[in-house]
Amino acid sequence: MALTLSRETHQQAVASIERYFREHMDEPIGSLAAGGLLLFFLEEIGPTLYNRGVTDAQARLALQVSEIDAEVHEEPFGYWRRLDRERKPRR
Repeated sequence: MALTLSRETHQQAVASIERYFREHMDEPIGSLAAGGLLLFFLEEIGPTLYNRGVTDAQARLALQVSEIDAEVHEEPFGYWRRLDRERKPRR
């Protein structure tokens, strides 16, 4: 699955890469080179991060599904117990 970014997100990422190079590297990077670097990272490293997110989501969902019985469990034959609780004792 190819990872893509919206135009706005792509522009923000390119600007962030340019800033990183200005502040942390000996040479600045132009927007064309920063865009190329971003596309490289999306293609080369992006799938690893994406797959990790999917794995984390699967684990979270599996945990929630395994606990669903506790969340939605309803005791059977509760009519008379409920009715007995609601009734006031007669004197």
